Amino acid sequence: MEMHQLRYFAAIVDEGTFTAAAHRLHVSQSGISTQVAKLELELRQQLLDRSGRQIRLTPAGEAVLPLAKNVLATLEAIKHTAAEFTDALRGRVRLGMIMGCSIPAFLDTIADLGHTHPGIEVSLHEGYSDDLQAQVLASSLDLALIGYAGSVAPGLEASIVIDEPIIAAFPAGHPLDRPDLRLRDLRDERILCLCPGTGIRAAYEDSCYKIGLRPRVDIDASSPATLLRLAERGAGVAILSASSTQGFSLQAIPLTDAATHARLGLITRQGQHPPAAQLLRTRLLAALQAR
Repeated sequence: MEMHQLRYFAAIVDEGTFTAAAHRLHVSQSGISTQVAKLELELRQQLLDRSGRQIRLTPAGEAVLPLAKNVLATLEAIKHTAAEFTDALRGRVRLGMIMGCSIPAFLDTIADLGHTHPGIEVSLHEGYSDDLQAQVLASSLDLALIGYAGSVAPGLEASIVIDEPIIAAFPAGHPLDRPDLRLRDLRDERILCLCPGTGIRAAYEDSCYKIGLRPRVDIDASSPATLLRLAERGAGVAILSASSTQGFSLQAIPLTDAATHARLGLITRQGQHPPAAQLLRTRLLAALQAR
């Protein structure tokens, strides 16, 4: 039994003829006749008396008609309720993101939200991960995409998007160009890394401390792309995550003794969140974790 069969049956009764019902529903008369016949066959009951000039209900049809109309009314109510909920989903979502974020799935999700839920406004704020955590805790931001090492601040919930070891990036043919490296192998190199307060920097420094090295950074920047372009020009060895080197003509060599991984995660405060913020969080996680 299909909804459109019930709809055709009710329309025939309301209009009095197959032709008038077909005109109202913008379908062919033969299509309506075929579908109502299929409904009668499935129910094993004739619903309409077609013997006279005017279509009349059979006793079975009289019993089925109010039930069919109830089903159709319920379906319309469901559609109306869903539409009202969508329209009611309004408000501003304050979203934080790491400096220089250009992850396609992240940007695509924000752009798509404007089409599916035009009543939701998104306010984007770039910053360092430590600052973004503080802003989410202070309720200045609803959620944020951050880089971090270890765990996030107490009071926050983090959903991990990327968890990967740090690497050394440099041009092909560099003296260090081999299958794997240790942090100790970089002691004579100029080190390029992200600024303090970022997940990569925390992972690099923590990994150094764990093996008894003093972490050193000669050039820091807020954008991975800036560091990679400097590495391409021979300014030093960039310490980053493997995924950040995609699209650059550099070797990305694992640092086998780097114990702390760099993580990318979506953070929120613990507890309930406004519907608009919850919707964006759900969509961002689905898109980012499917990468």
